[in-house]
Amino acid sequence: MSAKAEKRIMIVDDHYMVRQGLAFSLKPFKELRLVGEASNGLEAVRLSFELQPHVILMDLMMPEMNGIEATRIISQRDPSITIIVLTGMESNSPLAMEALQAGAAVCITKQSSVDELLRLIRTLSPYEELH
Repeated sequence: MSAKAEKRIMIVDDHYMVRQGLAFSLKPFKELRLVGEASNGLEAVRLSFELQPHVILMDLMMPEMNGIEATRIISQRDPSITIIVLTGMESNSPLAMEALQAGAAVCITKQSSVDELLRLIRTLSPYEELH
């Protein structure tokens, strides 16, 4: 018998309020479990290996290490992690395109709806079931 497994989510953004808002928005969805938060790219790289999330919601512009470099490192070390870049810029901006080249699955704007984010988490992350 197989059961629907929780998708392990990590949120990476240098703004505490953004991290808290995303966590609050995802909390009602029982198939998603927030396993960690990071406030910069260096912390994201370290925590991604400790916490082994299935999905990382990654900001682009952060101190210490930006989201593009963090995405590149995480994707090279563990390509099974789905990275969804959240950006305040247009999703087709040069920085967003660079994030895709670094290994992000998709870039969406921070103005996107929670429903759109959920759809992406559910469809892009290959982790589905426990047996």
